[in-house]
Amino acid sequence: MTDNSPKPDISKANVCPPLPANASALDRIVYWLGIGLGSGLPRRAPGTWGTVGGLIIAIPLMSLGFVPFLVITLLSCVIGVWICGRTSEMMQVHDDPHIVWDEWAGIWITLLPFSYMGVAPAHFWQNITQPFSIFALVLAFILFRFFDILKPPPISWADKKVAGGLGVMLDDIIAAIMAAAVWIFIMFILINYLTSN
Repeated sequence: MTDNSPKPDISKANVCPPLPANASALDRIVYWLGIGLGSGLPRRAPGTWGTVGGLIIAIPLMSLGFVPFLVITLLSCVIGVWICGRTSEMMQVHDDPHIVWDEWAGIWITLLPFSYMGVAPAHFWQNITQPFSIFALVLAFILFRFFDILKPPPISWADKKVAGGLGVMLDDIIAAIMAAAVWIFIMFILINYLTSN
């Protein structure tokens, strides 16, 4: 892992570091996964746009059912350590904001309770467009971005103290777990309120 270049100021517009000209075919694949298939390319708020990309990809993945979505999410976290680490090396910047694979894995973790509480795959597409489902998806997105941007402890500790690909992934994983916990709490209160009225 190379830390030669400081992390760009995310409050300003930043250009995504280009793919090295001599990159191998495997590195090209890793780079494009690292930047979320292009969802992390915007100059401003690449993490938010990357999360949007991850949410879009999550919807068809959730249609497979909870267990397949859980397995895919866990695998995305494991291989994400390598993807984010290798992309950082190619960019010569630790945790460049345009690396958004960690946001993809983070929003998928946040959506695990939604997937678990969701309907059977046979009825998924009919129910995902209902207002309550859309609200639940938007709430998951907002909560994940809230924790990922503000980085309360222990997220801030992981962001500053853990290096390499694990460091890129870990703060988003913790943010996602915290977001999922708050999502469950809000949905529990809301469902109880709606069923009692």
